Formats: sequence, structure tokens, C-alpha cells
Amino acid sequence: MDTVWLFVKAFVVGGLICDAGQFLIMNTKLTNARILVLFVTGGALLTGIGLYKPLVDFAGAGATVPLTGFGYSLAMGAIEAVNRYGFWGAFSGGVTRTAAGVTAAIVFGLLNALIFKPHAKP
Repeated sequence: MDTVWLFVKAFVVGGLICDAGQFLIMNTKLTNARILVLFVTGGALLTGIGLYKPLVDFAGAGATVPLTGFGYSLAMGAIEAVNRYGFWGAFSGGVTRTAAGVTAAIVFGLLNALIFKPHAKP
């Protein structure tokens, strides 16, 4: 039953984050790119002030998989590197922690472009 509860928490929290994004798409004139930046920056800022970590502890993948989770990973990487290497760690920690995810996005994007015919939205 504990596993089911983990899935429910992740689904609800991740769904609420996605609902917030859908609300912004439908009710504002913000572009998708601006919403993406808003979510990543928001995740990093909430991590920096200590509000996002408890959400990650509660919801797990429901809080780390959406775009806010990428901001969380960047901020946590920078915080850990600063604690380990000092000031200069702030410039490398976020990149080090998110390198695998960025690499996967690039590789899968390339594979999709090779397999399918890419075209611009009208």
C-alpha cells in the first residue's frame, strides 16, 4: 500500500504543477518558452529559499520530473558545489548535476529528428 501512496502523491503534485502551466497557457499571453523559463527559474528560486525541498521529499518524482524539478536540480547542484568547493562551485555545480538529463534530451531530440520529419508549426 505504501507504493500506491507514493504513486498517488507523485501523480497529484505533478498534475498540479502541470495544471498551473496549462492555466498560464490558456489564460495569459505568455509564450510556451516564457512559461518554461518561469517554471525552471521558479523551481530554482523556491529551492534557494528552502520551499521546494519539502515538496520533493513529499512527492518524489511528482516534483522532480516537471520543469520546476530541473530548476531544483540546478539549484541543489550549485548549493552542494558551493558547500564543497566554495564560491566557484556555484558556476559548475548545477551543470554537473543536470548533465545527464541535458544529454538525454539532446540525444533523444536528435533521434526524433532523424526518425521523423521535423516541421515548424504553422
